[in-house]
Amino acid sequence: MREAYNGMAAADLEGVVWQKSLYSNSKGNCVEFAALPGGAVAMRNSRFPDGPALIYTRDEMAAMLLGVKDGEFDHLVQPSG
Repeated sequence: MREAYNGMAAADLEGVVWQKSLYSNSKGNCVEFAALPGGAVAMRNSRFPDGPALIYTRDEMAAMLLGVKDGEFDHLVQPSG
């Protein structure tokens, strides 16, 4: 298993406001995002709120969101068949 090179314990990010999508299902299977001081963005798994959080720059988040909006990752959530 590879070591994580970008991340920290989400519990160590005190005072941030976590937000998840309104499309999250009732079981809480979603990721949550939080703006960090200095402009970075943290992401964590909503099922494990004290687990690891990955930290991204605004530019990294913008690139990912543009790709999501353009449908680049749709194949990851569509049933195979």
